[in-house]
Amino acid sequence: MIAEDHRVAIRNIRREANEQIKKLAKEKKIAEDEDRRGHDETQKMTDACMLKLDQAARAKEKEIMEIR
Repeated sequence: MIAEDHRVAIRNIRREANEQIKKLAKEKKIAEDEDRRGHDETQKMTDACMLKLDQAARAKEKEIMEIR
């Protein structure tokens, strides 16, 4: 299913973002609270994208299932 491919892509982007945040924290370029905030914001954006994706997938499925 196309939606699942997009879910995987979103998760990969989240993973890459979290790795970058961890790298910055490890190099002491950001503070511990910024590290936590970065992970929280990344998760919020991921959740929002997943919600939009799910809504679009449901709408498209409904459209396809309608008999015209």
